[in-house]
Amino acid sequence: NKPTIIVVAAGSAINPKGEKADAIVHAWYSGQFGGRALANILFGKVSPSGKLPVTFYETADLLPDFEDYSMKNRTYRYLENNVLYPFGYGLSYTTFAYQNAKLSASKIGTKDKVTLTVDVKNIGKRDGDEVVQIYIKNPNDPEGPIKALKGFKRVSVKAGASEKVSIELDQKAFYSFSDATQTLEV
Repeated sequence: NKPTIIVVAAGSAINPKGEKADAIVHAWYSGQFGGRALANILFGKVSPSGKLPVTFYETADLLPDFEDYSMKNRTYRYLENNVLYPFGYGLSYTTFAYQNAKLSASKIGTKDKVTLTVDVKNIGKRDGDEVVQIYIKNPNDPEGPIKALKGFKRVSVKAGASEKVSIELDQKAFYSFSDATQTLEV
């Protein structure tokens, strides 16, 4: 009846099989002040806000054959199943709600920029940081990624408060790779 937390100090997506644990903290290779940072998180002095830089698969048995060089069902960009924890996933000691998302333009040209603005409200009881992430799918590229991270911004939000976050995307955020021409195209 004691809270159990598994701390994984590793450099890859290792599933510690923590079904009975109350939490899993993946500390990666944290460096000189990693112990202090981990203690601050475990004892509640700091609310965690990191997001995963890789996808944790449910099992390697469901991955395509090693000699299959296609991207289908690999990485967060092409994965359709087999996800334990997805790229960009992360927990906090507080909860955030996204409200009033707006784009600066409904249509843009190939050389234009667009800005996404969203209100991030901390609806929890603790101050915390949130990492707002923008993923894009090009509907004109059926063979392309299911989604691709194109922008992100960290914001600190006090408990009960709201912060407006703006993220600008330039034309490169909308490019996709063409197999036919072997180039990036809009």
